[in-house]
Amino acid sequence: MKKLLCTILILTVLSTLFLSGCGYQYADLDLRAEFDESLKGTELTVYNWGEYISDGAGGTIDVNKEFEKLTGIKVNYLTFESNETMYSQIKSGGISYDIIIPSDYMIERLIKEDMLQTIDLSKITNYDLIAKQYKNLFFDEKNEYSVPYNVGMVGMIYNTELVGKDIEHSWKVLWDEKYKNMALNFNNPRDAFMTAQMILGQDLNTLNKADWDAAADLLKQGKKNLQTYVMDEIYGKMETGEASVAPYYAGDYLTMLENNENLAFFYPDEGTNIFVDSICIPKNAKNYQAALQYINFLLEPDISTANAEYIGYASPNTAVIENKDYCYYQNEILYPDEADMPKVQYYHDIDADVRSYYENLWSEIKLY
Repeated sequence: MKKLLCTILILTVLSTLFLSGCGYQYADLDLRAEFDESLKGTELTVYNWGEYISDGAGGTIDVNKEFEKLTGIKVNYLTFESNETMYSQIKSGGISYDIIIPSDYMIERLIKEDMLQTIDLSKITNYDLIAKQYKNLFFDEKNEYSVPYNVGMVGMIYNTELVGKDIEHSWKVLWDEKYKNMALNFNNPRDAFMTAQMILGQDLNTLNKADWDAAADLLKQGKKNLQTYVMDEIYGKMETGEASVAPYYAGDYLTMLENNENLAFFYPDEGTNIFVDSICIPKNAKNYQAALQYINFLLEPDISTANAEYIGYASPNTAVIENKDYCYYQNEILYPDEADMPKVQYYHDIDADVRSYYENLWSEIKLY
């Protein structure tokens, strides 16, 4: 219901911002930075997560169309489902991307492998809007290669109509036979392993292969309880009641809630993963200057707010965080009080040998 009220508020506010016209109606934006058409006619290729930008649906701001209108730069927009999928595409070099938005640990790996360009922050005049706590993080200590885009944590989504409201606040529900064939888990190794590692009390970045073996054994034990592994498919399954319990990202829960008010959410007592997704420019980008303009545009208060409200993730942008008209202002799931903050760990890039080890274990789990 909160998400529905948020959507109504968005539509009410945005109805006053749009200019008349056919098809998509461009927003009358209050821009903080200066943009020009010096790169008009060029193209910018953006590679981002699915459902991860305000796209004009339901009367929201279409961020890419606004950027095209403002600069004359054509945006080619492509999406991925996981950091690992994105990495393999970048590594293959088959397509040149100008903008990518990976998570923290993947940025750490891309920097180590010399796959990112430094970002000229003198051209990102809106960078001062990034909150202090999201600067100088472990994966980019000097703020050279990335600009924070969204912040999130992983939790459990459940359908109260199917399982009731009295549910154990633990990752163990994925192994509970009460939810047999109605439980989902992540279809990517890092997040799937996390659900088992938290139960086992492990460091999510352990270099001890025996720890990964133990987590793999637990995942194998739980596989028979699962309906399937998912990424973006979770939307349809949880919104329609095809599945009843699933781990996923808090922001996506708020999106699903709009379509099924019976969904509820908790952060498991064992702890969870916290992540920062950030904007980067790959080494082989073809339109570096356009990429800088695009990053600056994404940090604009109106654009950052539109994205934060559309996506439902916590924002690292102070223009959003401090905006009392922001529909998720002080939302307890996205911005929990210190007393309600779950125990959290970041993923770090792990030594290649250990990474290959757990990826091979993941292949075994999928075939088990």
